Amino acid sequence: MTTLDTLRPGQRGRITNLVGNDGLAQRLMELGMFVGEEVEVVALAPLGDPLEVRLGDSRLSLRRTEASRIQVTLS
Repeated sequence: MTTLDTLRPGQRGRITNLVGNDGLAQRLMELGMFVGEEVEVVALAPLGDPLEVRLGDSRLSLRRTEASRIQVTLS
């Protein structure tokens, strides 16, 4: 299974699962990260962390550890 942190800028994926059942998973859902939503990696910081993603009309910055908990299929 591919996770969001492994995608390169310009790649898109559809969310298939959020790993875990804790406060971070809840926060990701509050930001709009739901199964079936399409996300695109827009940019990586110079040292690779954080990464900027587009989710609908929003842009979010996620740490690599957070993005590693979002499983996706490439679109």
